[in-house]
This record gives sequence, C-alpha cells and structure tokens, in this order.
Amino acid sequence: MPIHQQQLPGLDDIQPVQQPNADPGQSIQQRFEAFHALNPWVLRHLEVLTANCVTDGFTRVGIGMLFELLRWRYGQATQGDAFRLNSNFRSRYVRLLIERHPEWVHLFETRALRAA
Repeated sequence: MPIHQQQLPGLDDIQPVQQPNADPGQSIQQRFEAFHALNPWVLRHLEVLTANCVTDGFTRVGIGMLFELLRWRYGQATQGDAFRLNSNFRSRYVRLLIERHPEWVHLFETRALRAA
C-alpha cells in the first residue's frame, strides 16, 4: 500500500526511545545517525504524518509541527517515559524524508547545514 494511503502507525508501534552513548567528539550528523539506528520507528511515524498532510492538501509542512505531534503521540503511548527527541535532529529528518520521498521536496523548507 502506498504510504499516502496508510493510517498513522498505531500507538503500539511506538517503542521506548533508546539513547545512544554520548560522545562529545561526535558531530550532530553522527549523533543523529546513532539515534536513528536505534529508533527507526521515529522516521516511520514522520513519514506517515507527512503523507497524511499531503493527503489533506497541505502545500507546506513544518518539521517542528511533526515533531510536536510525535511527542504528543509518544506521551499517549507510554507511561512516564520522557520522549527525548532532539530538536537538533529536525533538519536531518527533513533531509532523510526528502531523500526517501523526493516528491516531498516542495513541502519542506531547508537551509544550508552549518555543521557537517
């Protein structure tokens, strides 16, 4: 089934967030890749949220809005587990969404990355 026809993954698809071991010498990109490898369900939810926006006629989508929706859904699905989704990863998730769905390039505003 194409992603734009999917329903938002159920709350049972939300898993406890796993935080990678912090290494102060790592770049933001390296920290993002480590987080994403441990929490692939985050991208799945962002994809479906974006697809739902497209289906509903949105012409622009803000990754900040998607992050807050995901934080809200996470709060519904878990008991007392703080969802630590680093806002520094937002631009990385947008780029990953566009890489996986080039047809969404017009939805998101991207700027040059300041850090590698």
